[in-house]
Amino acid sequence: MGLIRVTFTSLPNGDRLLVGRKVDGLDSFIGEIDTALGLSVVLVFVLAAAASVSVTQRTVSRIEAINATSRAIMQSGLDKRIPLRGSHDEWDELAANLNIMLERIQLLMSEVKQATDNVAHDLRTPLARMRGRLEKARLRERDSGRDQLLIEDTIADLEDVLRMFMSLVRISQIEAYDISKSFRRVNLAQIADEIVELFDAAAEKRNILLQRSGDSQVMVNGDRDLLFDAIANVVDNALKYGPDGGRVGVETREAMSGGMICVVDNGPGIPEGERQNVFKRFYRLERSRASQGNGLGLSLVSAVARLHGAVISLSDNFPGLTVQLSFPPLRTEGES
Repeated sequence: MGLIRVTFTSLPNGDRLLVGRKVDGLDSFIGEIDTALGLSVVLVFVLAAAASVSVTQRTVSRIEAINATSRAIMQSGLDKRIPLRGSHDEWDELAANLNIMLERIQLLMSEVKQATDNVAHDLRTPLARMRGRLEKARLRERDSGRDQLLIEDTIADLEDVLRMFMSLVRISQIEAYDISKSFRRVNLAQIADEIVELFDAAAEKRNILLQRSGDSQVMVNGDRDLLFDAIANVVDNALKYGPDGGRVGVETREAMSGGMICVVDNGPGIPEGERQNVFKRFYRLERSRASQGNGLGLSLVSAVARLHGAVISLSDNFPGLTVQLSFPPLRTEGES
């Protein structure tokens, strides 16, 4: 007859009600549920294993691509790049970052090579002059007057060489060390006043009108000595390459966006295509190669600007050049 599940109850009128139901299929239903759960667990493990194998293979493939590029770089140079798959996932992001790093390293190595070549080129002339003078002095009879002139000329050439190396060392120190923690509030306008006073005699000698304008108080966070050297380099260039009887203006302004100093001249200016190159070490425009200098002044200005978070912009003055340094807003007490 099979199993029956029943329930019994009494009705209000005194009758009794008995209700029953056959439960023969319950065991088979529970069995089906157990089977389904078992198959589900097996399916989950299979899918997890397949996903694990797929992720592992994908990871190993991307790692091998990076390793292959690394081996190619070690064998042939820095021109190789890690291939991107366009999936925009973490691996593509990692590959893109590594490629950017490789490009930066390649650029730095190129700049180092260029700087080395330029150092060798710029040292060749003064060293050759010194050697020539000493060779002549060695072969001729001693003469106190000529020997004194030779010594003075040789010392002048040695001072040029020493200035070059001192500039290189100073730029390297600025770029290598983080001295921003020692920054103090300095008045950019006061620095500009002192620089104008410093170059006033040189400007007057060439009948150049050196003017000072703008706000009398422009506070920025920075190193006073470095800012003085950087701005003095810009003013010195404006006077050096400007025409006799020309004009050089130094203006300071303070705004909500930060402090600004602007040096304006009416000289030959810099062609637009050359404006980014002039901040490279030893780079000199073709027309300025005959004049004194080693091409490190604007490199120092660029290094100081980066250290202070300032932006350098070069623009036409029609005629002449406008050099503007824009500094970030003054930090309040407690800000890092």
